Amino acid sequence: MPKMKTKSSVKKRFKITANGKVMSAQAGKRHGMIKRSNKFIRDARGTTVLAEPDQRIIKKMAPYGL
Repeated sequence: MPKMKTKSSVKKRFKITANGKVMSAQAGKRHGMIKRSNKFIRDARGTTVLAEPDQRIIKKMAPYGL
């Protein structure tokens, strides 16, 4: 049986922690910063842990981890 392939988009955008949680960049910071509040921009720095239902989807696309 051949190995399953990891989706290229998933390995570029997500990381799986040692505890099995999925980390991703904060959403909403690509463009349109002028209309966003300074508080939103500050709070959206760095990375965040995805919600559990989203984590299940990402883990299916990365069968052997990242």
